[in-house]
Amino acid sequence: MSDDHAHDDSGRVTSPMQEYTTSQVGVGLLVLLVGVAVAYLFPAFF
Repeated sequence: MSDDHAHDDSGRVTSPMQEYTTSQVGVGLLVLLVGVAVAYLFPAFF
């Protein structure tokens, strides 16, 4: 079987190809920490 699809790279960029900025990584880590705190720490104290 061959790949008969036309390849059109007209400016389309998928997410894994894009680089993350430091601020985006920081926000992601903050969201992760808040999520872990709500899911595990908050129920442990109440």
